Amino acid sequence: MNFKLKNDTFLRALLHQPTEYTPIWMMRQAGRYLPEYRETRKQAGSFLGLCKNPDYATEATLQPLERFPLDAAILFSDILTVPDAMGLGLYFSEGEGPKFKRPLRDAAAIKALRVPDIGKDLRYVTDAVTQIRKALNGSVPLIGFSGSPFTLSCYMVEGGGSDDYAKVKTLMYNEPKLMHHILEVTTQAVINYLNAQIEAGAQAVMIFDSWGGVLSHAAFHEFSLAYTHRIVEGLIKEKDGLKIPSIVFTKGGGLWLESIANTGCDAVGLDWNIDIGIARQRVGNKVALQGNMDPAVLFASPDAIYKEVEHILGSYGYGSGHVFNLGHGISQHTDPEHAAALVKAVHELSRKYH
Repeated sequence: MNFKLKNDTFLRALLHQPTEYTPIWMMRQAGRYLPEYRETRKQAGSFLGLCKNPDYATEATLQPLERFPLDAAILFSDILTVPDAMGLGLYFSEGEGPKFKRPLRDAAAIKALRVPDIGKDLRYVTDAVTQIRKALNGSVPLIGFSGSPFTLSCYMVEGGGSDDYAKVKTLMYNEPKLMHHILEVTTQAVINYLNAQIEAGAQAVMIFDSWGGVLSHAAFHEFSLAYTHRIVEGLIKEKDGLKIPSIVFTKGGGLWLESIANTGCDAVGLDWNIDIGIARQRVGNKVALQGNMDPAVLFASPDAIYKEVEHILGSYGYGSGHVFNLGHGISQHTDPEHAAALVKAVHELSRKYH
């Protein structure tokens, strides 16, 4: 495999090493806003058909990089591949998002939960990582990822997305032991899964705690952060003589920045509810920061996008340690030309800060 990267700006920023400009990639950069992605998905027959076929997953991962000069690629997959491999029966209903045929609704099902065999049940993901890494040919780094145990547990207990998280929170408060059992098993699965991605060629990994922000202060620390911490500790830290940085992103996690930074991760992802300059003051040089433009800014004019980029870069200020990103995934209704304007603005406007 090619170990020499032509563009390692993203990895250097995560490790607080000097860079010439602020690197950028976008959460959900391979997705429905791109007509070429919609075409590939049609060929694959379904979203899961796309995820489970390494050729299609490679194609989808590379599409945004062929269009925009992004500084990193992220594996095309879904956070719910892990519960699917645990036997919960993932499926997608048109217009309704992900659902599970066998959600965790009783003590027997919860106690029967087992860590999947990554090499067998998630082989399609690691095969995709190896294939993508090869196809990138050292152009930019490849990010692997997983959902956090708490976020995955929400889907596993609720049986799909949720507005109020009533089922999972009821379980958490009524039967904390059972909830911890789900989290224990899922944590081990995520450690194995991320390490398998690193072994297959991922050069950085990201943990998406998309629903951590719905918890109370005490519950976040007990049921989410404690397990994220264990994952970060269990990750392979170096491969082929190079450090493998980790990013933790909790949507709605601005209240707990210091706690998240203390997990041992290399970078904290921020949503758009917090000012990145204030976040930097709070965590100092302990971690790099990733974020944090509101994805809705991309509906506005290129001039407005330019202004918002300038504001975020100015707020972060001088020096390395910032990876520009959106505060959550790019919307499927985004004009690709506006995404191009964002990437161009970040690359042009950030040079004066380095």
